[in-house]
Amino acid sequence: MNLDEQIKMAESLRQPAEDSLAGQSELKPVHPPEVNKMEYDIPTGAGETKVWVFKPVKTLKQPLPVFVNLHGGGFILGSAEMDNHWCPVIADRAECIVVNVEYQLAPEHPFPAALHECYDVMKWLYEHPEELQIDPNRLAIGGHSAGGNLATAVCLLDIQKGNKLPIVYQVLDYPPLDLATDPAQKPAFEEAIPVEMARLFNAFYLQGQDPHNPLVSPVFAEREVLAQMPPALVITAEKDSLAEEAEHYADKLKEAGVDVTYKQFKGVPHAFTHAGDLEIAEEAWHLMSDQLKKAFE
Repeated sequence: MNLDEQIKMAESLRQPAEDSLAGQSELKPVHPPEVNKMEYDIPTGAGETKVWVFKPVKTLKQPLPVFVNLHGGGFILGSAEMDNHWCPVIADRAECIVVNVEYQLAPEHPFPAALHECYDVMKWLYEHPEELQIDPNRLAIGGHSAGGNLATAVCLLDIQKGNKLPIVYQVLDYPPLDLATDPAQKPAFEEAIPVEMARLFNAFYLQGQDPHNPLVSPVFAEREVLAQMPPALVITAEKDSLAEEAEHYADKLKEAGVDVTYKQFKGVPHAFTHAGDLEIAEEAWHLMSDQLKKAFE
């Protein structure tokens, strides 16, 4: 399949998927906190990257730490707006600014486009703290599904670049971390992402690049590299074909001496923080928020 055919297929998937994701992301906090919200454009290698910025109103602390949030969607679908119901929960509960990133999608922008764009957002925040009144020495990053892959890859990329950014925490929410293993070889669940869809996500993102590259598949990162990674929260869903590789990655981080909090939510599928049981979803978002607050303190 050539690139034009891939783009047509991606576009055919996006509309129904976006309609579906919009419906899924209607899971909303029971008591949405009051925050200040704005759109902002951050200069990156991609041109200008749109972000949604959420600032808590109940804290008088200045400057505030920042959490960069990356949405899911298999690298080819989705939008930052999927997470806009929940970013205020993190901003309020963790007492931080949340920057929710509208990164480029594959196949039009395959690896490493989104990774470098997300890194550029972090770098800009660090270098221009006065723009959003943030504390540049308290940066954290996290994401959901493909966003979790990008989040930990940003941390790995920063190590490659000489640890220029003070990333104090990473949040990995049911991330795909092994794009080298055929999805058909991963644990199977009726509720899991269909094998052919998972293969499509990986192929469109990779475009023939080496799937064993740790920036694509962080499970293949060397121990001495992982030892330099920030502390992490790793969340998995019991009925998710990606849970095993995320748990394996959490174990590798622990073995390298990294402080890891690992939590598997029982009886739920992939994307449970956006669809399904609201009580369980809220528990997960609160866990993310509380771990970030501890890290920022």
